[in-house]
Amino acid sequence: MAVSPIGVSPGAAAQAYRAVESGQAAAVSGGADFGGVLSRMLESAVAAGHEADRQSTAAIAGNGNITDVVTAVSKAELALQSTVAIRDRVVQAYQDIMRMGI
Repeated sequence: MAVSPIGVSPGAAAQAYRAVESGQAAAVSGGADFGGVLSRMLESAVAAGHEADRQSTAAIAGNGNITDVVTAVSKAELALQSTVAIRDRVVQAYQDIMRMGI
């Protein structure tokens, strides 16, 4: 199963989403709920950023490989973009719910 650069496979994220929709958050594989999946994704994005910083620092010190630096920075950028996209969708969903008439 493919894993995104932020550490969560699309299938696991979809399964977590379906479990939350159906009210069975504890039934997601591994016992994780949707919040847990989001938390792991965020932790993975932060870890990618730290790795990019480490690779960049090593390159500045003359000990790094430029290919490793570019790869680490690209992964960190993709993780950040994915995190921002997910945040935007969550905020939009919240706003849609708040606008609903009761």
